[in-house]
Amino acid sequence: MSKKLVCYFSASGTTKKVAQEISNILESDLFEIEPSEKYTSNDLDWTNKESRSSIEMANDNSRPNIKERVTNINDYDTIIIGFPVWWYREPSIIDTFIEENSLDGKKVYIFITSGGSSVDSSLESLRKKYKNINFVAGKRFTSNVVKSEIIDWIN
Repeated sequence: MSKKLVCYFSASGTTKKVAQEISNILESDLFEIEPSEKYTSNDLDWTNKESRSSIEMANDNSRPNIKERVTNINDYDTIIIGFPVWWYREPSIIDTFIEENSLDGKKVYIFITSGGSSVDSSLESLRKKYKNINFVAGKRFTSNVVKSEIIDWIN
């Protein structure tokens, strides 16, 4: 039987809610990708070019520190990574997570939460950066995710 881990980064709580629902439906473990330094509302102000998130996203090499690591990543063969879309792609903290964990040989699914962006640009960004990882599929969810959406996506 496939052992699954749902990992997520949530800045406002929406992605967390969806991740918890996915984890419940799939009966998987859950891991929050938390920044060492929490983001404030000022940090997340995408209209301010001097905000922390704007500065991170403008630098392709930015890798915000993560508070804790997954200590047993090798126990899982399927990893599901969720995040809000920032600047049409994954937040830099997702790159930190991927680079700190060996995902080679695993099935990796991504899900995004976004008011309007599709998952395509995030999936393309990740596939381009991490050619050795098997990104199986991506999906955009609203906060009102339903069981059939998840089952159809993962299976």
